[in-house]
Formats: sequence, C-alpha cells, structure tokens
Amino acid sequence: MSTESKDPDNSKLKIKDLPSGMLKIDDLQATDDLQAIDDLQAIDDLQAIDDLQAIDDLQTTSPFRWTSASRSHPGRVREVNEDACLDLPEQGLWAVADGMGGHTLGDVASGLAVQGLMDLPAAEDLEQRISAATKRLEEVNRRLRGEAQQRDVPIIGTTIAVLLAAGGLCSCLWAGDSRIYLYRAGRLRQLTRDHNHLEAARLRHISSADDTLELPRSNLITRALGAQDTIRIDKVTVELLDGDTFLLCTDGLSNEVAELSIEQALLPGICSLACDALIDMALEREARDNITAVVVRAEDLSSPDQTIMRKR
Repeated sequence: MSTESKDPDNSKLKIKDLPSGMLKIDDLQATDDLQAIDDLQAIDDLQAIDDLQAIDDLQTTSPFRWTSASRSHPGRVREVNEDACLDLPEQGLWAVADGMGGHTLGDVASGLAVQGLMDLPAAEDLEQRISAATKRLEEVNRRLRGEAQQRDVPIIGTTIAVLLAAGGLCSCLWAGDSRIYLYRAGRLRQLTRDHNHLEAARLRHISSADDTLELPRSNLITRALGAQDTIRIDKVTVELLDGDTFLLCTDGLSNEVAELSIEQALLPGICSLACDALIDMALEREARDNITAVVVRAEDLSSPDQTIMRKR
C-alpha cells in the first residue's frame, strides 16, 4: 500500500510507503498482516529491479550513461513551495516547473505540469519524444485553463523547462523563465531564453546601463502553461559530448546565484554535490523565492577515457 507525497525540502514527486503505524496487527490478523508486509516488500523489490532494468535498457540504446540529482527548497520567505521537478535518468527525462507566484494554486499548476510528463514513453528517435512531450504540455495547458475557468480565477499557471535525451542528442523544451544551462569544457552556457519582459527589452537592444529608462521587472513573464488558450513551446537541440553537464533551475536559483558560482558548483561533475552547493548558495542570500535545481551529467561510454576506466 503506497501513497504519493511531497517532501517539504524536495518537491520532486515520490512514492513513499505508508507509516507502519497504519498497519494494525492483532492476535487474529498477525499472520495475514505480516504476509501483506512481505508482499509489499516484494512489490518494492520488483519495482527496484524494474527501475534498474529500465536504466540498462536506456543505456543499451544510447551511447551515453546518465546520472542526475535534484533538490528543491521553499526558500526563506515563502511557506509553500510552488516549484516541482522530475528527475528520471532511466527515462532520459528531467524537468522543473515554477508555479506562478501571486496567482492561484501555483503548486497545483507545477504539479500538473510534471505529472503530465512522468510516464512519457521512451523512444530512440528524439523527434518522437519531442512531439509526445509537446502534446502532453499542450494538454496540461488545456487542463489549467479549464481549472481556472471552473474556479473563476484569471490564471492558474506555471513555467516549464524540460530536458529530453535520446541517442547522442538532447533537447530543451520550455515556456517561461525557468532555465536550462549546459556546462561543457569549463564554460557555462544558457540554452534557454527567458520569456519575460526584461529579456524582451534586451532583444530590443535596450541597455540596462541606460539610466534614463525604467527596465521592466524580470519576474513579469510573457509565456507560461495556463496563461493563454494556446501555448507555444520553444525548443533547442544539442549534440552530446562526453562530460556534458546540464542544470535545470527555477528563477529562485538563477536570480540569486551568479553564473561563475554555478560553474564552480558544476566543475567537479558530481550531480548530488552540485545540487546541494547550488541550493545552499541561494539560501545564503535572500532566497525570497522557491529554489529548485536538477543537475544532469552525460558520460560517453564509447569515449577513450571511459574505456580506460572500465579496464582498470
């Protein structure tokens, strides 16, 4: 017996066993209940085997091995964490979503966004995966618009940033100002472009050094799931190299942590340590918003370095 829950320090959706105190064992039912516990353990063991098999299957169809880690925190000001994330290396799928602050049910919106992607089928062809993910996000957009109408509120919305992998390629899909970075050969590069008024002003070549103009606030986004009846998802595809490391994050991180600090956190190539370092750096600052980071690393199993390591 299991239930879905959210850890307050990590909004990634998880399945946790029910507390043992909910299993009532009396003298008459002890044998049956203990058998039920054994059955639950057997189910968990089978699930673990299935997960490992899924990772093996992905690696047999891809020259890359994926490792990843994720962490989310409500920050120092807000009580509710409206961020959500997916961390599914066995599916070659990662995502972050940021429920729109100041609007209704931001946590519901971000949760629906990641739930809509969770069972995305694996495919060797990246374009098939992109098409399937886009359709899922369009369906989420329709659900959010319908939910807002039923509740008689203007918007129930969320940003979304998705990383999909297939073969030797990966694609970023996004709407809003949640970001995906690529760290390659000691250099950090932002793959996504923020959908907000500040970025729009920059594209119009309005300089932030021009103190005669009042630049728009960066938190005023121009695109999000649930904001309009139709949603346009932007996409960028990159060819993978050995050691490529990706960071997916909400603006609670990118607004607080400088790119040089992000580079330093990603440099060692250990996903879990990088996640912890990035969240901790954001918390050392004002951390006025929710903070979420997903760090993903690709290792080329056919590269000479990997061959040498396997022979040792």
